[in-house]
Amino acid sequence: MTMTARPIAAFAALAAVWAGFAPPAIAQEAEAPPTPATVSGGPSTASCPSGLPDGVRCWRGGTTQGAFYWVAIPKDWNGSLVVHSHGGPRTGTPEIDDPVEDLQRFAVTLREGYAWIGSTYRRGGYGVRMAAEDTDIVRRMFWTLFGKPKRTILHGQSWGGNVAAKTAELYALDAEGGRNYDGVMLTSGVLAGGTRAYRFRADLRAVYQYYCRNHPRPGETQYPVWQGLPAGARMTRAELTARVNACTGLDKPADRRSPEQVAALRNILAVTKVPEAQLVAHLAWATNLFQDMVQERLGGRNPFDNSRTIYAGSDDDAALNAGVERFTADPAAVAQLAYDADLSGLIMLPTVTIHGIDDPTAFVSMEAAYRETVDRAGRSDLLVQTYVREAEHSKLSTPQYAALLEGLSNWIETGERPEPAGIAATCEAKTPAYGEPCRFEIDFRP
Repeated sequence: MTMTARPIAAFAALAAVWAGFAPPAIAQEAEAPPTPATVSGGPSTASCPSGLPDGVRCWRGGTTQGAFYWVAIPKDWNGSLVVHSHGGPRTGTPEIDDPVEDLQRFAVTLREGYAWIGSTYRRGGYGVRMAAEDTDIVRRMFWTLFGKPKRTILHGQSWGGNVAAKTAELYALDAEGGRNYDGVMLTSGVLAGGTRAYRFRADLRAVYQYYCRNHPRPGETQYPVWQGLPAGARMTRAELTARVNACTGLDKPADRRSPEQVAALRNILAVTKVPEAQLVAHLAWATNLFQDMVQERLGGRNPFDNSRTIYAGSDDDAALNAGVERFTADPAAVAQLAYDADLSGLIMLPTVTIHGIDDPTAFVSMEAAYRETVDRAGRSDLLVQTYVREAEHSKLSTPQYAALLEGLSNWIETGERPEPAGIAATCEAKTPAYGEPCRFEIDFRP
């Protein structure tokens, strides 16, 4: 994607403001860079949040596009940078301290000696290309303020995995063929692309409505469930939870649910394969995020299709398939979503991934979809995927991230592609420092 005039102008102006500032030399030995000079539009010094190593220095600021970013540099900086793409997508209005949660969660990068920069995106809601552009803008922001690091690694978590993978496809190289990034790390990534990653949630809305008939209720305005909600409608998480509880008794012990609730819950979970503990969360995504995707990004058009889906696993599959709401995708909506969020697999950089085998949010099958995409593009030599026996999504065991980061950095430096067994061995060596276990399963393949 060609960079628009707006960010180019913004960074030209910023570069002009900084013409008199000599950025620090790239650290050959561990050292912290000086605080950047205070200028209009530049970052301001911030108090680092709890949970970071001693001696870290922090700054925060905003971009002209409307995103907010945080920078953290450890006392013993190794001269390299991690650029972080956060998950979501968050549908609320961005706030300046939103990146703090991700900074704390991935403080392991600082402990391993890397600087960190992460931002919100310019607005809430769906938009992978928008988020990818914002990710690259803060990469350039860091380079402008502190000088080009020794190495720049792109990290995407959850939906940010989709964002980071797209960023790597769009911005891996500059106009002259030079590298903007040196490697990519994708953790618990939503890597199936926009047109495939959300199908199961569209199915969930249809199956849920067949059994529960309360989203929407009979007396409410009726709308196709693929819309999430009608344009302008609002539903809080608490309101959605109340509907789910009424139908399934999810808030009650199993022995206190009515027979109808037991049957509804059993059938919904059996057909959709959604974990019970994540039922409300997945329905929330299929409500508020679907509304944003359909009404705000796709002009009210439908990107989802279950017209030929055969649902199975219920106590009466024939009745379910005969009675479930059916919908057919609008080809223009599918094309627009694919353009924004699908991945080509044409990776240019060493790329490593880690995924919980029992991830309840971004199912591990996402990794299989990404592997197939990269294989079709003929770039599988640049992809190493690892798996851990965890049922977590947002945060895996800390030394696993440290090992993945070290394996990627060694690959960048030496050109030697790491093996999952080697990354697992590195993790075991780091366990005493972090006090958390390693759970790699090197023979697993989804």
